[in-house]
Amino acid sequence: MLIALLVPLGLAILLFAFVLIRAAIAERAVPRPEAVLLGAVVSFFDTLGIGSFAPTAAWFKFRRLVPDKLIPPTMLVGLTPPAMTESIIFLILLGVKVDPVLLFGCAVSTLMGGLVGAPLVARARVWIVQSVVGVGLVLAAAAYAMTNLHLFPGGGTAAGLPLALTIAAVASCFGFGVLLNFGVGNYAPTLVMLSLMGMDPRLCFPIMAGGAALMGAGASVRHIQMGSMDLKVVVGLALGGIPAVLIAAFLVSKALPIEMLRWLVIVVVLYAAAVMFRSAYSGRKGGKGGPEILPAL
Repeated sequence: MLIALLVPLGLAILLFAFVLIRAAIAERAVPRPEAVLLGAVVSFFDTLGIGSFAPTAAWFKFRRLVPDKLIPPTMLVGLTPPAMTESIIFLILLGVKVDPVLLFGCAVSTLMGGLVGAPLVARARVWIVQSVVGVGLVLAAAAYAMTNLHLFPGGGTAAGLPLALTIAAVASCFGFGVLLNFGVGNYAPTLVMLSLMGMDPRLCFPIMAGGAALMGAGASVRHIQMGSMDLKVVVGLALGGIPAVLIAAFLVSKALPIEMLRWLVIVVVLYAAAVMFRSAYSGRKGGKGGPEILPAL
C-alpha cells in the first residue's frame, strides 16, 4: 500500500512540476529574492514541526507581498514542493510502520477535499477569505501555545485505528483538504485528531505530509490553471523551501531553541490575524467583493 501511495505521489509531483515550470516560463516569473528567503525559513522550521502556513501568511500580510485574496493559493502552490520533499522523507522513514489503509485513505481523502476547495476559494469574496485566514492564524497560534505548554494530547502507541475511527479520520481529512485551500494548515488538526484516537504521534507525520503533498499537487494544478496567485512569489517559495527541508531533515542541530521560536511566531501570527480580521470587517461593512484596499500597517 505504501508503494501504491508513492507511485501516484511521484506522478503527481511530475505533473505539478511540469505545469508550474510551464506557467513560470510563459509568464517569465523571475523568483523574488525575499520569497526565496521566506520559503527557506518557513520550510526549514516546518520540517521541525513549527508549521509553514501561519508564518508565511503573517509575512505576506506584513510585507503586502500579495493581495489578501491571493494569500491562500500563493502559499499553497509555493509551499507544495517543500511539502512534497517532506512527504517523501517521512514516508520512506516512517510510512512502512503505519496502517496502510489509514495512510492511503487519509491521503486520498485530503486530495479530494483539496480539489473541491480550490474553486471555492477562487470564487469566495475577499472578506470571506480574509476571515478564514484570520481564523486559521488564531488556531495555529493556539496550536503553537498548546505545544509549548505540553497541552496537546500525548497520543498512544497505535500504528492503526479500528474501522469506525479509520472512517472518521478519513472523513475529517476531506475537510482538512478543503481548508488547506484557504490557508489553514492540516498538520495541527490531523495530529490532534489522530493522537486523541490513540495513534503514535510520530506515525502521524507520514499521514499529514503525504496528504498535504498529494492534495497540494492536485489543487495547485487547478490554481495555476485559474491564475489565482503571484507566480514570482510561488517560484521563490519553492526554490528556497526544497533545500531547506533537506537541511532540516538531515543536518539539523538539536540545540535549536524551537520552543522560544514558537513563542515568537505566536506573537507575529496573532498580530497578523488581528490585521486580517480588521480587513475582513472593513470589506464586509463596505460590501466589497472585488479588489481590496489593504489597510496601513
